[in-house]
Parts: sequence; C-alpha cells; structure tokens
Amino acid sequence: MGGESFMGFIREEINVIKERDPAIKKTAEVFLYPSFYAILFHRVGHYLYNHKRYFLARLISQISRWITGIEIHPGAKIGKGLFIDHGMGVVIGETCEIGDNVTIYQGVTLGGTGKDKGKRHPTIGNNVMIGAGAKILGPFKVGDNSRIGSGTVVLSEVPENCTCVGVPGKIVRRDNQKVDPNKTLDQVKLPDPVQMEICGLRHQVEELEKRLLQLEKMMEGSGKHEDL
Repeated sequence: MGGESFMGFIREEINVIKERDPAIKKTAEVFLYPSFYAILFHRVGHYLYNHKRYFLARLISQISRWITGIEIHPGAKIGKGLFIDHGMGVVIGETCEIGDNVTIYQGVTLGGTGKDKGKRHPTIGNNVMIGAGAKILGPFKVGDNSRIGSGTVVLSEVPENCTCVGVPGKIVRRDNQKVDPNKTLDQVKLPDPVQMEICGLRHQVEELEKRLLQLEKMMEGSGKHEDL
C-alpha cells in the first residue's frame, strides 16, 4: 500500500463522512468519528491479510476494536464509500463483502450462522442502508439499493431495490425504485409487513360484516313475506 494510495483513502473517508452526516459542521470533526479510524485501520489490516501477515493483520483489527468499538475482520472485503454511523457494536465477519456507498448504523452484525469454513458471511451490494441493530447472518447477498430496517434479522437473500424489515426479515418491494443512502437515510419510515397483514385481515373482517348484514336483511325480508 503506497503513501499516495493511503492518502487517497483518507481523503475519501473525509468526504464520505461530510456528505452523509448532517451533524458535522467543520471538516476537523471528521477526526472525532470512530468510523474514520475503523476503516483506515481496516485498509492497513486487509493489506497485511492479503500478504499473509495474519497475526499483524488481526492485531491491527483488535487495536481498532479497542479504540473504536467497531470490529472488522481483516479478511473482509470493503468497497469505496462505506460510512459507519456512530459505530459502537458493529461486527463484520471474515468472508463478508461490502460494495460501494454502503451505510451501516450502530449495533449491526454481518455474521455467519455456524463454524463452516469458506464463504459464511453475507455479501452486501452497492448503495445499501443497514439500520441500527440489524443482523444479517449467512452467505447470501443483499442486493443493490436495498434497505434493512432497524432491528431486522435477515436470514435469506434480499433482492435488489427492496426493503427488508422484521424478525425474521420480510421483504417489501418498493416498485424497484433505487434507494440512494446519501439522500434516504430514514430508518423509521419503513413499511411494516406485520401491520400490512393486520390491515389486510381488518379489510376481510369488514367485508364479512357487510355480507352478514346483507344476509340478515334478506332473511328478515323473506320472513315478512312468509307472515303475509
């Protein structure tokens, strides 16, 4: 990793944080963000990991965790523009792959489901937003431009341009419209599949009540005719 390349990483991380966090007022504040250091530490650790300097790579990873509260295995592959907001408690596993322009909030786990060797962690596509406390577990893909709601537990593949919420995670399509995490960082206004099911049941009950009233009126009418 050359000095020019490393300086490029630093400039990239500064720009990412300034663009995606509305709370930042001055560029100097970037150097107070745990995400800034966690990702820079990871770039160095990943370089060492790829050159089979495993102990040094893991040592740097652990130092980063102690300092930032963010644990990224040096084997994880991370694209450009990753932003980890707040960051405390984030865990990213060894075989995890993260695309470009991904936003991750605190408490997120990108983990495996067992002790299998080989690919055992998720692959995150480009322009994905993962809400606070979400858990994505297993060797499947979360497609480009998708959003994972806060507290969601994802155990299977999420297609592109989708929103996934709930425990276990359920997919709610959004007309295949792309989601730009730089503009759409709302973790609250996400579709709730449980609420949608309840609304559907309520509608069915209302329809049944209408039909029951119609039947009662018909029976009353037929009873009057018989009396005559």
